[in-house]
Amino acid sequence: MYKKMILFAFAAFLSVAALPVSSVYASELMDETTPPENAELSGERLEKAWVRVLNVGKKFERTDALTEKIQARIDKAGIDGKNTGAVQAALDAFNLASDEVRPIYDDMQGLIEAHEGFDVDGKVTDVEKAAETIKSLRESLQEIKDARGETGKALHEAVKAYREANPRPTGEKK
Repeated sequence: MYKKMILFAFAAFLSVAALPVSSVYASELMDETTPPENAELSGERLEKAWVRVLNVGKKFERTDALTEKIQARIDKAGIDGKNTGAVQAALDAFNLASDEVRPIYDDMQGLIEAHEGFDVDGKVTDVEKAAETIKSLRESLQEIKDARGETGKALHEAVKAYREANPRPTGEKK
């Protein structure tokens, strides 16, 4: 009986604790005297965007190594008599698209090296210039994405289909 009373009291306490103890007024959200985001917050956002752009660049740089690794595996599988036609076609399309976007990426690298609006550590020194730099870099990334199209996805799907059709024997390493 004592346990039930404690359990009931605890449940009642939790129920009351879940209720709001003060009212929230939406009028504060509509208050036009509230200042807009400060420059520091914008700077933080620009710095985060800068890091993301640099990370995308690193992924692009690793593309050559990845495609060489895939080509080596295709060559080995071909020697073993396996059908690699679909994977080879997808890799060729991906490589062609990568070659086409290389000049865009090189221009993007020039923007990164100039790092207008940012210091060498990626901290914002001029919000307006930094915003312009990020905008230009995002446009370049979009151009790269558009030029590559679905070739990356197609390559991934072709490799996945090949692996499903040709599973590794158990105990074999990558």
